[in-house]
Amino acid sequence: MKTCAILGASGHGKVIAEIAELNGFNQITFFDDRWPELTSIEHWPVLGDSRTLLASAAQYDLCVVAIGNNKVRLEKFQRLKEVSATLSVLRHPSAVISQYAQIHAGTVIMAQAVVNSFCHIDEACIINTSATVDHDCKLGKGVHVSPGANLAGAVEVGENTWIGVGSQVKQQVSIGRDVVVGAGSTVVKDVLDSKIVVGTPAHELSIKKD
Repeated sequence: MKTCAILGASGHGKVIAEIAELNGFNQITFFDDRWPELTSIEHWPVLGDSRTLLASAAQYDLCVVAIGNNKVRLEKFQRLKEVSATLSVLRHPSAVISQYAQIHAGTVIMAQAVVNSFCHIDEACIINTSATVDHDCKLGKGVHVSPGANLAGAVEVGENTWIGVGSQVKQQVSIGRDVVVGAGSTVVKDVLDSKIVVGTPAHELSIKKD
């Protein structure tokens, strides 16, 4: 029996659970900080909170953090590393990943995603459904490339950045850390840290302050 513990009983967690099953994990257990109020998600049990998982991580063949918030996901991943949990790359069987791509533990690659040659994807990233990451891209820790988003060749993306659903990033563009790229945006020039950019071409969103 192959066991998988998933931290985060959410829609994202359900997708990860199915990917785990497709990879031969036949006992899926969830943990969530809403426990004990939350005791199940679909047909899978929720057996405890994040502290419970940290105390029992050694019992599982694989631990996965299924939390959409980039900073929280990375923080929980680091805590699991500290207790020597078994952490790995989890990929959907339909994903296409180059043999020359370097992908670090904690990253999940969803159905129909493509990661091309000589990409470097750091820890705890999400390459979501039908997203493409072309040759020589470099993604920092905790990056989320949303469904249908496309990164052209040699794009660099900083830690904790969110690339919105259906967005496009031109080749050789550098995007900083803690950036949000709005859904459907087209990024054609570099983006500094901690910015929100939207539109085609993408421009910085002005946030009104009181």
